[in-house]
Amino acid sequence: MQLTVWTYEGPPHVGAMRIATAMEGLHYVLHAPQGDTYADLLFTMIERRGKRPPVTYTTFQARDLGKDTAELFQTAAREAYARYQPQAMIVGASCTAELIQDDPAGLTDAMRLPIPVIPLELPSYQRKENWGAAETFYQIVRKLADKDLRPAPRENRRPRANLLGPTALGFRHRDDIIEITRLLDSMGIDVHLTAPLGASPADIVRIGEADFNILLYPEIGDTTVRWLEKTFGQKTVRTVPIGYGATKDFIREVAAIAGVDAALALDDSRLPWWSRSVDSTYLTAKRVFIFGDATHAIAAARVARDELGFTVVGLGCYNREFARDLRDAAKLYGVEPLITDDYLEVEDAIAALQPELVLGTQMERHIAKRLRIPCAVISAPVHVQDFPARYSPQMGFEGANVLFDTWVHPLVMGLEEHLLTMFRDDFEFSDSAGASHLGHGRVALATPSPFVPSEVEGPIPGAAESPSTTLGTNGGLNGVWSAEAEKELLKIPFFVRGKARRNTERFATEQGLAAITLETLYDAKAHYAR
Repeated sequence: MQLTVWTYEGPPHVGAMRIATAMEGLHYVLHAPQGDTYADLLFTMIERRGKRPPVTYTTFQARDLGKDTAELFQTAAREAYARYQPQAMIVGASCTAELIQDDPAGLTDAMRLPIPVIPLELPSYQRKENWGAAETFYQIVRKLADKDLRPAPRENRRPRANLLGPTALGFRHRDDIIEITRLLDSMGIDVHLTAPLGASPADIVRIGEADFNILLYPEIGDTTVRWLEKTFGQKTVRTVPIGYGATKDFIREVAAIAGVDAALALDDSRLPWWSRSVDSTYLTAKRVFIFGDATHAIAAARVARDELGFTVVGLGCYNREFARDLRDAAKLYGVEPLITDDYLEVEDAIAALQPELVLGTQMERHIAKRLRIPCAVISAPVHVQDFPARYSPQMGFEGANVLFDTWVHPLVMGLEEHLLTMFRDDFEFSDSAGASHLGHGRVALATPSPFVPSEVEGPIPGAAESPSTTLGTNGGLNGVWSAEAEKELLKIPFFVRGKARRNTERFATEQGLAAITLETLYDAKAHYAR
């Protein structure tokens, strides 16, 4: 377990909370100290839910540790059942409560509640949030599913599928379900059950009546579909329909399993039109760095290269359970896979590669802002702005449209970049003018440049009038930039300007130069061009 300022995944009990919050008629009794009740904010604030999660905490305090905390748990469980009258209950402990070993499973079993109670064994110090969500969903299905149920005969009815994997706090899961349901309906296929999101324990009982399963989010549903394949003989569609090409592959796989005509699928994507248009040439070969959960990162890499013409220069994920899939994908693009849950490693990789676009989580958005690199969010963890009020799926044909809009929006188009360079000396478009939306009366900013490890957050005030000083990666003084050298640096395209500055400072340090002049800049350029 590593302590860190940011984390891509919470502890496994947060994953269990995502399942409980996604479902209807299910309640979660969590043995946890008073400080572990923060998770409510994840759903009410970040996801903008209108009701709090169906979770009851024991909220024991330090003074309770000398008493019977087991009795505290049983009291909380009885009161939760009496108040909420759930169809089923899951019980477990938070990472802190796990240390006192009160055995919530045994305690609730002794209570003989008149509903199914599913105990959760979630090792908080070995596993993380996505695994906790996957394990919780699997235990619920395994406990509640009626193993005697089978699909009805196919005569005079449409095929039925289970959509598995969407949860609360999932990245655009709500909209993905709507899009995929609409797509399946156009093919003559009904959705028998969507789970966990929107399902009740009573629905889970009937999960075996579907003809086949569609695995939308492997991080959450993979363990469950494997058990369903073994128990009910249900086949699984495993193609994740993120992007135009993947959606076409998804349709063909669904049609083959369901026995329907793939040509019936509704195709209303505008992405193929865009790919044939002259506008697409503005973005061809843009260098992109991709990081997120494995499912979204792998899908994004395919879309970036095959549908938008980008060049993938970096690919990584934070969930080690899917490291093999990520490594296989990285081979397709000739890049070194980055598998880590340390955001500092990700920041180092982005700074070294100097991409023109970052596709990642909210962590990468923070990193990209510091590095002054355009960024779009493609994967959880995300913040409140990534739960939009509008319809914004990632999957299906409409999802392909959304991806195009979202990824292209932060980029500087070719013509725009040309005009910015052409009018760089104009008082409105110069780098020192500041953002136009901040008003005409504001004081001009010092000359900005991309943040790189060899710089402080920005040049010191007055850089345009006097030489500027920058700090090296070791905190020492790399050199003083003359105003003439700073002006010449601005002629370098913005997306490589940071690298040029860093190389020049390194060259000056190696040469023992105290000041960076125009001549130093040219000498450094010649040195690194060899």
